[in-house]
Amino acid sequence: MINIPKGTKDVLPADSYKWQYIEDTARGVARAFNISEIRTPTFEYTELFSRGVGETTDVVNKEMYTFEDKGGRSITLKPEGTAGAARMFIENGLASSPMPLKAFYITPAFRYERPQAGRLREFHQFGIEVFGSESYHTDAEVIFAASTFLNKLGVKTRLEINSIGCKSCRAEYNKALKEYFKPRLAEMCETCNSRFEKNPLRILDCKEEGCKKFTADAPKITDYLCPDCKAHFDGVKNLLSDLGIYYTVNPRIVRGLDYYSRTVFEFVSDEIGAQGTVCGGGRYDGLIEELGGKPLPAIGFAAGIERLMLLMENTGAAFPERQKPRIYIAGMDEKTRAAAFKIAAELRLKGINAECDLMNRSVKAQFKYADKLGAEYVAVIGETELLNGEVTLKNMKDGTQSAVKTTQIYTYLQ
Repeated sequence: MINIPKGTKDVLPADSYKWQYIEDTARGVARAFNISEIRTPTFEYTELFSRGVGETTDVVNKEMYTFEDKGGRSITLKPEGTAGAARMFIENGLASSPMPLKAFYITPAFRYERPQAGRLREFHQFGIEVFGSESYHTDAEVIFAASTFLNKLGVKTRLEINSIGCKSCRAEYNKALKEYFKPRLAEMCETCNSRFEKNPLRILDCKEEGCKKFTADAPKITDYLCPDCKAHFDGVKNLLSDLGIYYTVNPRIVRGLDYYSRTVFEFVSDEIGAQGTVCGGGRYDGLIEELGGKPLPAIGFAAGIERLMLLMENTGAAFPERQKPRIYIAGMDEKTRAAAFKIAAELRLKGINAECDLMNRSVKAQFKYADKLGAEYVAVIGETELLNGEVTLKNMKDGTQSAVKTTQIYTYLQ
C-alpha cells in the first residue's frame, strides 16, 4: 500500500462540507468588500520568493520545496500567496487598473516544516491583497475584512497589531537593536546570531525560549517611528476603535517575511497549541518595486484554513449540517428503477438534491440506505404507481406518507 506523504492530509467526504463552509464564508466576505478572485500558479521561479519573501527568512532558507525542472530552471512550490499575487500584478500590467485593486485567493501552499497540529507541509490559505492605496483607511479595512471573516466562522481570537515603520525609521531602530543584542549574542541561538548582521529586526521573531528572555526587554519599534509612520499607525488604531474592533499593541510582532512595512497584525488563539496565529498580514509598500514594478503601496493578509478548522473543532464552533438528500426515489424492479432514475434526473436539473438506487438493492435495503444518508423523503415507485404516474412519498421524520403525482414532486418539495 502506498501511503500519503508526511505532512499532507486527505479531505474525506465526511469532512469536505466543513472546508466548503469555510471557503464559502471567505467568498461571501470578499463579495461584501467588492474583492475579486485571482488564481496564480502553484509553482513559480525560485527567484520570486528569494527576492520577495527575503533571503534571510526561515521560509527561504529552510522551508521551500525547490527543484530544477527539465529545462534547468529553479522552480519552487509557492510557500505563501502574496509574492505570486504581486508578480501577477506587475506582469499583467494591472497598475493601469482603477485603484485600489482588491484581490482574494484560496490556494494551497507548501513549506517543509515539522508536521504537528495546525502545521502541515501542504496547507491552504484564504488571502486578501489590496494594491495601490497608502491610506491608513486601507489598513483598517483589510483588518476589518479579516475580523469579519473570523467572526462569521464563530471563532474567538485576539487581535494584536504593531507598526514596524518605514526604511527610514527602521534604520534607526536596527541600530538600537544591534546595540542591545550585541553583548547578549553569545547566549543566543545560531539563527539569531546570523540575523544580527543581516536583519536584526527578525531576531524578535525567534521562537527559542533561551532567546525570548532577551527579546522581551529589547527596544520597542514604536519608540522609533518617524512622524509619518506614527501618524499612520495612530490613524489605523483610531479607525479600528471606531469600528468596535478591540486590539492590543504588541511591539514584538514583526511577521516572518521580509517584505512587510508599517502596519503588521495577527489574529491569535490559545486553543490550538504553539501554532497560535490563525490569520496574519500587514503592509508591504516596497514589494512591487523590489520585484521590478513601479513603486506602489499594498497590504494584505492570509488565514490558514487547516488552523481555522482545528480552532473551530477545538472550541466547538458550529458548522452547518452536512448536505443531505431532500428525496430518495426507490424503484422495485428494472422498469420502476428506470422511472426512479428519470425522476431523480429531472429533480436534479431543477436544483433538488435527489438520490436513487445504483446498487440494485431491495426496497427494504434502499430505505435503510436513504435513512443513513439522512434523506428527508423517500418516494417509492411500484407497478401501480408507475401506471398511475405517481409515487408513494414517505416523510422520514414523522412516518406519514401520501400519493403524489410525479409531475408534482418538485412543487411538493418547495
